[in-house]
Amino acid sequence: MTSEHQAGKPGQDIVRLDAQAVQATVRVVSGISPADLAKPTPCAGWSLGDLLAHMTAQHDGFAAAAAGDGADLARWQPRQPAADPAEEYAAAAGRVLAAFGADGVLDREFVLPEVSPLLRFSAAEAIGFHFVDYVVHGWDVARSLGQHFELAPGLLAAALPVARAVPDGDLRRQGLVPFAPGIHVTGDAGVLDQIVALLGRRPEWPELVPELP
Repeated sequence: MTSEHQAGKPGQDIVRLDAQAVQATVRVVSGISPADLAKPTPCAGWSLGDLLAHMTAQHDGFAAAAAGDGADLARWQPRQPAADPAEEYAAAAGRVLAAFGADGVLDREFVLPEVSPLLRFSAAEAIGFHFVDYVVHGWDVARSLGQHFELAPGLLAAALPVARAVPDGDLRRQGLVPFAPGIHVTGDAGVLDQIVALLGRRPEWPELVPELP
């Protein structure tokens, strides 16, 4: 039973939403040139090249987890930069989407050692983590390039409660959750601004960080 025949199966909606978010990141990453890789990002201390390497590695880590190999930390490690990082990123995105759409994936448990070395996560929960991560990382890349990141309202509406469920406070300050502490925004902030703020980004970030020479 392939993913297209799993209508009504628990978790299928998150697989579809994740695919839409990942495909949006592929589009924004496709515009990156080698000269862009040194640009700063909303991720403190990371250049755009660093961020792209992380995003690529996470796709491969989640793909390994979907196949039952997530406990292998080597599957999560960024590789040496490729000659064409945007092409490498697109290839990794294709691998993770194929892994999430594979037969039987929604019935599996995922091992995500960077989230917890002990816990096991349902497929829907794990793919939800991946989904909200790439909503935010797509925004990171777009802002680094001075662009807006456009996502469908329904996709953002689904991502907001996932972002709200990510633990905050001391867990983040202790490095036990892979996001900076949440940022307060006003009640009239847009949904994407709320999501990135919940996950430690300042929605106005480009105005706060000087560009590299």
